[in-house]
Amino acid sequence: MPVPKGSTIDPERTRAAILETATRVLYERGLDGIGVAELCTRIGVSKETLYRHFGTKDGLVEAMLQARSERVTNWLAEAVAAAGDAPGDQLAAVFDALQRWYDEPVFRGCAILNAAAQHHVDAVRTITARHLGRYLELLTGIAGRAGAVDPPLLGRQLLMLVEGATVVAAHHDTAGAGEAARQAALTLLSAAARTGLQD
Repeated sequence: MPVPKGSTIDPERTRAAILETATRVLYERGLDGIGVAELCTRIGVSKETLYRHFGTKDGLVEAMLQARSERVTNWLAEAVAAAGDAPGDQLAAVFDALQRWYDEPVFRGCAILNAAAQHHVDAVRTITARHLGRYLELLTGIAGRAGAVDPPLLGRQLLMLVEGATVVAAHHDTAGAGEAARQAALTLLSAAARTGLQD
C-alpha cells in the first residue's frame, strides 16, 4: 500500500490493512477465484509486499481464516451475552444474528467452510476444526445452562442446525433459513430441558 510522503512505514498497520482488504476480496471471489497478481492489484500492494508479510498466498489465506474465525465467534458470543441469562433467549440470539448475516447482500456462506471445501490441506482443516469447536463450545454451554442431560450431544445437534442453516442460506435460499433453524433449535432445547428436569 503506498505510503504518503512524509509518513513512516508501520509493518503491523500495513499487514492489518492487507488482511482487511484481502478478506473482502477472497470472500467475494473465493480462494481460487483470483490469482496473486490480480489480488495484489485489488489490495494495492506489490507481490513482494504480500509475500513479505504472509510468505505466500496460502499464508495470507490462513491468516485471513484465523482472523475471520476469531471475529465471527466473538460476534456470536457477544450476541449470546447480550441476550440475558435465559438459555432459550441466548440460543434464539444465535440464530437471529445468523439471519441478519444471511440477509446481507455480500453473504456468500461461511468463509471457513468454503475454504475447507476448496482446499483439502492440513492447515485449513485445522483452522476449520478449531472454528467449529468454538461454535460447539458456545452451543454446549447454552445446552448445559438449559439443564440438558447430555449437553455435548445437544451442542453437536445445535451446531448441525447452525451449519445446515448457513449452507441452505448460501446455496439455496436465504429467506427464513435462520428462522427455520431457530425454531428447530428451540424445540430441541425445550425437549432436552424437560428431559433434564424429569431425571
